[in-house]
Amino acid sequence: MSAFSVQSHISLDTSGVAGFFGGDEAISAMATVHLYRGRRWLGWYNSPGSYTVAKKFGQLANSRFWDGLFPGPNLTPAEAFGLDGKPGPRYWGVFSGTDMPAGHIAYLVVQKAGEVKEQVKIGGRETTPLSVTIVDVGDVTLKHSDPAPMMSIHHALLATIPITFSLATCALSGASGDWLAFSLILIGIISSGVSCFVIGSARLEFASVKQPAPGTPPADGVLLTRSDVVIVRGAEKDINPITKGKFVLKMGGGPEYRRIGCCSLLLLIQFLAQLLLIPQATTFGQLMFLSSLAVSWAYNSFLSSLEQERIQVKLLWKALANPQTSKFGLMSRAAQAVFICLVLRDGVRTPSIDFKPMKVLQCFVSNDTRVWHTWRDKVVKELESNKRVKSFELDSTDLQGFGDDEKVLLKALLQDARNAYIGYQEHAGKLRHDRHDSLLTEKQVHPDYNDIKSV
Repeated sequence: MSAFSVQSHISLDTSGVAGFFGGDEAISAMATVHLYRGRRWLGWYNSPGSYTVAKKFGQLANSRFWDGLFPGPNLTPAEAFGLDGKPGPRYWGVFSGTDMPAGHIAYLVVQKAGEVKEQVKIGGRETTPLSVTIVDVGDVTLKHSDPAPMMSIHHALLATIPITFSLATCALSGASGDWLAFSLILIGIISSGVSCFVIGSARLEFASVKQPAPGTPPADGVLLTRSDVVIVRGAEKDINPITKGKFVLKMGGGPEYRRIGCCSLLLLIQFLAQLLLIPQATTFGQLMFLSSLAVSWAYNSFLSSLEQERIQVKLLWKALANPQTSKFGLMSRAAQAVFICLVLRDGVRTPSIDFKPMKVLQCFVSNDTRVWHTWRDKVVKELESNKRVKSFELDSTDLQGFGDDEKVLLKALLQDARNAYIGYQEHAGKLRHDRHDSLLTEKQVHPDYNDIKSV
C-alpha cells in the first residue's frame, strides 16, 4: 500500500518531450528556408523538435569536435536540405552520343512529366500502357553559378502567427511572474530565429557546364525510366542544366561550417534547458510554453505539407523559361519505340547530324529474336524512305521461313508501328510548331541552324 501511495503522487510532465515532438516537421520546415524569399527572417518562434533539428543539421559541421558532438555522414549543404542527392534517370543524347546517368535536376524533370496530364492516347493493341512526354526547352538564360529563382514570400508570411503567439505567451508568462517559463520560451525564440537566419543566409545556385563546345549538335535525347520516357529537345546549352546541372548551396564558412555547428549547439542547449527546467515552472507557465509549441508545430506542419520537391520543380520550370510539354499515351512498347523514333527524327535539320533510327529502336526494344530483327529492319526501312505514305506490311517473300505464330506476332507488331505512325502524323504539326518556337531564339547561338524552317 505504501508503494502504491508513493507512485500515486508521481506527476509525469509531458513538456519534457518538447525537444523530440515535431522534429520531422521542424526539419521539413527548415529545409524550405532557401526556397522562399525572406524566409530566413521569419524563424523567431519557439519551435519544437530542437534536438532532432540539431542532430540533423549539426552533421554539416565538419571537424573532429563537431563530428563527435553530431556524429553521422558529412553531407553537402544541398544534400542535407534535400536539394540534391536524388539519383536521376539515364540520359541518352541521340545526336551527340552522350549516354550517362543524370542527377537531381533530371529527377525533378521526370517528376514534372509525371504531373503532366496525358493529352492524347494513341489507339491500337493494348499490352502495357506507356507514355511519352516531350519537353521543348527554348532559349535558357540560366548560366553556371546563377542564383536560383525563389518562391514569393506570401506562404512564409504566415510565420507571423507563431511569432506573435510565441511573443505573447512569453509576455504573459513574465506578466504572471513566472520568469522561468518566460526565459525558456525566449530561449526557444532566439535559438530558432538565429538558426533560421544563419542557415537561410546560404545562397541557392545552379551549377552546370560553364560553356558548351561551339558547333555541338542539338542535345535532343531521352530520359529513361522503367515504363515512361521523357524526350528533351533543345540546344546543348539549354539541355545541359537538366542533364548535367544541380542545385548548390553556397554557405559561408565551408568546409567546416562552424556557424552551423554553433547554431546546432544552441538548439541542443535549448533542448536541455527546456527538458530540465520547464517542470519547475508554474502550471500557467507550462501551459503558455506548450501553447507556443503547439502553434509553432502547426505552422511547421503547414510548411511540410507544401512538398519541397514540388516547390523545386516550380522553381526549375521558372528557371527554364516554362518549356512546352506534351504527353502521349501509347498502348505497347513497340508503338512507344516507333513514336519516340519519329519525334526524335524531327530534330534532324542538317545533313551533318547523325541520326540512326535502328539504334533508337534497339534501345527500347532489344529483343534478340528473328521476329524482332525483321520488325526493326522493316520499320527502319520505312522511316528512312522518302515515300509520303509509309507501308508497314510485309509481302509473302518476307514471311518465308516463319511459323504461323511468328507471322501472327510480326503482323501485330507491324500494326503497332503503323498505329504509332498514324498517331504521330495527326499531331506532328503541333509538335513541330513547339519545336520551331523553342529554336527561334537559338539562331544566333548556333549559326549552323539559321536556316531552320517549320516542316
